[in-house]
Amino acid sequence: MKIEDIKNDFPILANKNIAYLDSAATTQKPIQIINAINDFYNNYNANPHRGAYSLSIEATELYENTRAKVAKFINAKYPEEIIFSKNATESLNLLAYSYGMDNLSQDDEIVLSIMEHHSNLVPWQKVSKITKSKLNYMYINNEFEISDEEIDSKITSKTKVVGITHVSNVLGTVNNVEKIIKRAHKVGAIVILDASQSIPHFKIDVQKLDADFVVFSGHKMLAPLGIGVLYGKRELLNKMSPFLMGGDMIEYVYEQETTFAPLPNKFEAGTQNVEGVIGLGAAIDYIEKLGYDNIQKIDKELVLYAREKLSELDYIELYLTPNIKNHSGVISFNIKGIHPHDVASILDSNGVCIRSGNHCAQPLMRYLGIDSTCRASFYFYNTKEDVDRLIEGLNKAYNMFKKYVK
Repeated sequence: MKIEDIKNDFPILANKNIAYLDSAATTQKPIQIINAINDFYNNYNANPHRGAYSLSIEATELYENTRAKVAKFINAKYPEEIIFSKNATESLNLLAYSYGMDNLSQDDEIVLSIMEHHSNLVPWQKVSKITKSKLNYMYINNEFEISDEEIDSKITSKTKVVGITHVSNVLGTVNNVEKIIKRAHKVGAIVILDASQSIPHFKIDVQKLDADFVVFSGHKMLAPLGIGVLYGKRELLNKMSPFLMGGDMIEYVYEQETTFAPLPNKFEAGTQNVEGVIGLGAAIDYIEKLGYDNIQKIDKELVLYAREKLSELDYIELYLTPNIKNHSGVISFNIKGIHPHDVASILDSNGVCIRSGNHCAQPLMRYLGIDSTCRASFYFYNTKEDVDRLIEGLNKAYNMFKKYVK
């Protein structure tokens, strides 16, 4: 598929003269996903699992067929291991409350990386305070990676939970999650993998990884906002208590007692975001049609080109690993002496969309000795021309401020 054909699939990219470089925050949506949502509302709109009439049955089939599609997409063993949530944040909170609260006690340890998004950090702070467990961190080296020595020294016999981002949303570092998972299991700990920044770019096989739980958000992989996934090993999910209580997660309710429905319903209280689920299924179809091999080829060429062009600017400070094999589609940088928000505003005047701020990773920023960065993040609908527009905008920003910069 030619890049022109790809861009034509995305209404915003086809209709607006922009270089959209903020896919780590959310991806643009192809017309196929928009049409799938419209088709649901035009032809199948009803509440799944609620009615005995044909329209509700059809909605239920669409909803559950998508669950099976997600399971196949990540190679889960059973469809009921797929829990729909509103995003990765909700999935991580579910795990903190439903697993962490019941399985941690005083002197147990939770190990996270310093790269974690607040969503995989703040809930564990609360859990550790309530359970009196201890929160430890794996720190990065000068190459913005977690060394093998750091993994082995931090994950110990006291560790019960390890939370790790597959790809840093700030640095683009691809973490050695295979080693982390093996080390955690060796000491009897479970692993929660945040795949929000990885699954848009490369294949995730949960059985091969042997992660105990995997979370991701649909909107970072072409799907609508407000739909997320929690994968968990069936034996672990069965032992966990529900996070939310209400409709559709109930078996029987008495005046003083309630029994809960089996998986996956136990964790899906209330009316679900059915349009989001339908959109997620369509997004999976789109990604599989394009193919992860093609996505990775485009990603690699773009990231290499962007690294090369940004490295030529002597006023830029880059925060990325030199190991290109361990780097995905995110590049953080700063213009020395200029606030990232000012840089982003000037780039916006050139039609270039980047993120500026702490990227919901304040502990990482503090560890790096900075407050915030500019972040350009790429996806398969980007081109080298988008990178050139970024460089042009950065030169404009630097020239505007350079007389004030020491």
